[in-house]
Amino acid sequence: MVTRISNRDARRLWLFNQGLAESPTGPANPRTTITQLGFVQLDSIQVLSRAHHHILWSRNQNYREPMLDKLLGQDRAVFEHFTHDASVLPIETYPYWRAQFERRKARMDAKGWFKTALTKVDLGEIKDRIANEGALSTEAFDTKIDGPKEMWSRPPHKQALDYMWYAGELATCHRRNFKKFYNLPERVIPDDIRAAHVPHAEQIDWLCQQAVARLGFATTGDIKRFWEAVDTAEVKNWVTASNLIEVEVETAKRQWLPMLAPPDIAQRIDATPAPTSRLRILNPFDPVIRDRDRLSRLFGMDYRIEIFVPAAQRIWGYYVYPLLEGDRFVGRLEAKADRKKGTLTVTRLWAEKGVKWTDARAEKLDAELDRMGRFIGTRDIHWSCTKQPEPAPIS
Repeated sequence: MVTRISNRDARRLWLFNQGLAESPTGPANPRTTITQLGFVQLDSIQVLSRAHHHILWSRNQNYREPMLDKLLGQDRAVFEHFTHDASVLPIETYPYWRAQFERRKARMDAKGWFKTALTKVDLGEIKDRIANEGALSTEAFDTKIDGPKEMWSRPPHKQALDYMWYAGELATCHRRNFKKFYNLPERVIPDDIRAAHVPHAEQIDWLCQQAVARLGFATTGDIKRFWEAVDTAEVKNWVTASNLIEVEVETAKRQWLPMLAPPDIAQRIDATPAPTSRLRILNPFDPVIRDRDRLSRLFGMDYRIEIFVPAAQRIWGYYVYPLLEGDRFVGRLEAKADRKKGTLTVTRLWAEKGVKWTDARAEKLDAELDRMGRFIGTRDIHWSCTKQPEPAPIS
């Protein structure tokens, strides 16, 4: 008989695995948080706080932004590479990540993404400069963009640096004001970690196992998308040889979807606590938000980020924050910070369909805004809109 997982249990387990079940208090340990999540996405946009800092703060509100810089640039406790986007990963993951270096290099070569740029620069000369001068950013090179300057245009040297970074031939040494500095891997990755050899098949096995452990229940597509470091065929072969069992998971729309889960899934659910009732402002790149299909299936929330949508065509806004209360998304918030002036301004607030905006809920949001203000140094909270939320727009 197929095990069935109710929607409430599915949400509870997913939020617990993603570090959003417990109250975000106590001493901050971002290294432990990154290990629990598997990785944390990096993003340059700073509206309140950059995505990576915000994600870590959501799980422990004693976290402060310099802590991650120290983990990467001084402690060498994490390294930076590409999952579905630029991310930081626990340093212990590095030996299992060589398959991703090979995969990314093969894809770049096959698609010729950097082919033109690589004819204009000498990779050996770039690496020699880094070997002789130490960590360098793109500003240390003077090649220019050929032709019209478009959104994703990069000068040849930047493309060459990225090519070697994707292939694992260079590593991020540190970041300064989010600017990446490249160095040789032997100067960044600890010797014992870099010397560890894990056969390719074991890398794939580890990546799939770790994805399932964090997902709790998944389709083969969920497993692939978790790291974006394993091909579909590799995931399917792994699933066939695994001990995963078939389960059915109830969606927010009361449908039952076939998925896969570890054999002890029932015991895991029984051991999972109910999430805290605290209201949280989550980042659009939070791992609970990032997989839009999973978000919609489990919570009934259809979300997209509209930073690349022309202003007149946006349904919501430029950078809109989902509001999580317990195991339910109750609203969305648009806000911006002026760190120099020490102000955080709320510009729009929406309640999700079917959510009653009570005084208690409003007080929880005020408390979270105060905590966010303390985190980013904006003690003054201003509202340029009414505190009574708008209804969710029809998309």
